[in-house]
Amino acid sequence: MSILFPKVPKPREWDYRPIYYDKEKEERRERREQKHSQLHRGSFREEHEKNMTELRRKKQSRLGFWIALLVLLLFAFYFLL
Repeated sequence: MSILFPKVPKPREWDYRPIYYDKEKEERRERREQKHSQLHRGSFREEHEKNMTELRRKKQSRLGFWIALLVLLLFAFYFLL
C-alpha cells in the first residue's frame, strides 16, 4: 500500500494574528479586573460545595431506597418460595 500511495507529510500551517494596541480596550480590561477583584473571594467555591452536598444527599437517599427495595424483595422471595 505504501508503494502505490506514499505518505507525504503536509506542510505546517502558519497562523499569524497581528496584535494591535488598543488603549480603550486596555482601559476597559483594567476596570473590569478591578471590579472582579472586589468580588467576594471563595463565593464560587461555597456555591459549588453547597451543590455537591445536595447531590451527595440525593445519591445517598437513592442508594438507601434501592437497598431497602432489595432487602424487601429478598425477604419476599425467601418467605414466599
